[in-house]
Amino acid sequence: MAKKRRRSCYSGIGGQAVLEGVMMRNKREYAVAVRKPDGSIDVKINESRQNPKSLLRRIPFVRGIFSFVESLVTGMEVLSYSASFYEEEEPQTRGDRLLDKIFKDKADEVVMGFTVFISILFAIGLFMALPYVVSELLRKYIRNESLVLLVEGLLRILIFVLYVGGIALMKDIRRLYQYHGAEHKCINCVETGRPLTVENVMRSSRYHKRCGTSFMLFVVLIGVVLCFFIRTDTIWLRFLIRLALIPVIAAVAYELLQLAGKRDSVFLTLISAPGLWLQKLTTKEPDAKMVEVAIAATEAVFDWQAFQKKHFETKKVKRKRREADGREVETDEETLEISVLEIEEELRRMSMSYGEDNDPND
Repeated sequence: MAKKRRRSCYSGIGGQAVLEGVMMRNKREYAVAVRKPDGSIDVKINESRQNPKSLLRRIPFVRGIFSFVESLVTGMEVLSYSASFYEEEEPQTRGDRLLDKIFKDKADEVVMGFTVFISILFAIGLFMALPYVVSELLRKYIRNESLVLLVEGLLRILIFVLYVGGIALMKDIRRLYQYHGAEHKCINCVETGRPLTVENVMRSSRYHKRCGTSFMLFVVLIGVVLCFFIRTDTIWLRFLIRLALIPVIAAVAYELLQLAGKRDSVFLTLISAPGLWLQKLTTKEPDAKMVEVAIAATEAVFDWQAFQKKHFETKKVKRKRREADGREVETDEETLEISVLEIEEELRRMSMSYGEDNDPND
């Protein structure tokens, strides 16, 4: 017999895996919990630079662009912070001293921004430029425009899946994916109304619809669809259009991800399925110690007990009250039905009596 899926409730919390730890975000606050080499857990709480209540962050589609860039920057920062616990002290190089002299207190931010910029260029080159160049070379042999665009789209998807699956074979990345699984399990535990304990988290699913893996797959798939329908005969303009569409694609992917995480429907389940399947590669089952780290990060920025009391205990009380009200209504309806029958019977007797007393033959 299939196990009944527990009803979930949107919490709004999210996060990511870091080196030997987990980052959890709730609104403007985020916490990084890291298992240090001595076995203890270090928890650092910080605030996001972007205000979630600002106008630009509330406009549909526009907010997706800001969230995407902010996630990249914050992700790099928390990864760098978690790695600092495992890095050996190294003497400052001439380049480090030059950066400190030029940018002073902003040196770390400049390096982080440059790292994000290089990461974006790498992603564009691998997932966009490479499939485009290959498809352009194939135009010598394939005369059908639609078929060329279809090959480009399939190459994008194939390269993305191979990249995700390939890095999963690395030992350090596998541990990162285990912490990724712990992050998802914590969120699922909270959103299904279970108390946030190691045992309950371990029982929860490691797949989640709002995962960054699903977001990246949405970006790839939406890009394939848009590029298939937006066409031009100019080679350089084709590539320029692909670059210009990146913010649009990211914005649409963000809205789809948020919608899929908040609501259930056949359509949303279908479009979420590929991302959930891909999470089989990007998440692994964590151990209890990893789950402890994820719980520490969650509790640092999110009051899960208040959330569950509001969205689960209250609903249970309301459901019981509705059930009780339903029984009362049913009893009242039965009483009303009996009363109507009694009145009809009394009217029938009165009618018969009237007929006997006023017989026209008398």
